[in-house]
Amino acid sequence: MIGVRLVQKMSSAPAFAKVAPHVIPALDRAVHRLTRGKVLLSAQMLPGVVLTATGARSGRPRRTPLACVPEEGGRSWLLVGSNFGRPGHPAWTANLLAHPDAEISFKGADLPVTARLLTGEERAAAWRAALAFWPPYATYQARVEREIRLFRITLADAPEAPEAR
Repeated sequence: MIGVRLVQKMSSAPAFAKVAPHVIPALDRAVHRLTRGKVLLSAQMLPGVVLTATGARSGRPRRTPLACVPEEGGRSWLLVGSNFGRPGHPAWTANLLAHPDAEISFKGADLPVTARLLTGEERAAAWRAALAFWPPYATYQARVEREIRLFRITLADAPEAPEAR
């Protein structure tokens, strides 16, 4: 647990918000590609997916490694648009708003998903679950004036997802 607490403390630091968005996704994409979808470096600390969504403006596939909160049953996940506590919404959230049908790579399996922006009490309950899972999200929210977008992605068809961690 000491390692997790140390990472949580580091990830709450303002300097992390400046450096991490440029380093972590690039490393994740490279390792994910080299291991043919089997390894996601950031998933060694938190469960993660590689989201492939259609670009809101470009219409092109956009691949983004993201931490996720697996939900019971292995058929849905929460995605938190924290952007490491930086002011703007991350681009992947605009992509999902424009094109909610997407794909994730989770534990080496490519799965079709549908995303839905959470609002109201449903969002509040999911936010509590996200904070219980990764407390630094509270620090990220405190740093920004915008409400952090929170999505639930669910399997779009019948195949079972690999077991959640």
